Amino acid sequence: MKTLLRILGVILLLAVVYAVIAMLAFDKNYHFEQSVVINAQKEKVWQHVGSLKEYNVWDPFSKADKDIVITYSGAGDKVGDSYHWKGNDKVGEGEQSITEIVPNEKLITKLHFIKPFESDAKTAFVLTPEGNGTKVTWGIDYELTTMMKIMKPMMDMNMKKMFDQGLGDLKKIAEK
Repeated sequence: MKTLLRILGVILLLAVVYAVIAMLAFDKNYHFEQSVVINAQKEKVWQHVGSLKEYNVWDPFSKADKDIVITYSGAGDKVGDSYHWKGNDKVGEGEQSITEIVPNEKLITKLHFIKPFESDAKTAFVLTPEGNGTKVTWGIDYELTTMMKIMKPMMDMNMKKMFDQGLGDLKKIAEK
């Protein structure tokens, strides 16, 4: 019994030490990005990136809930256009709106998460020529709360998985 208590004590101590280090070491400004090269001209790729409606065809976050409700405001391809989503616990609720567009090159959006927690983020899609294809870089920036700092390694793993899935689906669609 003493050995079990010691093991649990060591595990608890390690968890507390990690939490303190994470709160002090990890920056509150979070940035994550992933890229893929698509074998298609950027004008063709832009058709699937430059519109919020087309984005939701390959976006892995909205696919996490087959019953998600998405309501669009505008055509989805101009500054100020937006959509509101409401889904299960995996996708929560929020809004995404276009804040900047450079056709065939860049789309910047503001994400406002409502549930499960309220926060704001900025996403960017940047298209650049690469050989005979197009390099798409998808990035997200937001400010981490103290609890999110502790979970940063798990967040990085989840973001990588989701971005890889989304960019892989975009590649399949754009290369058809």
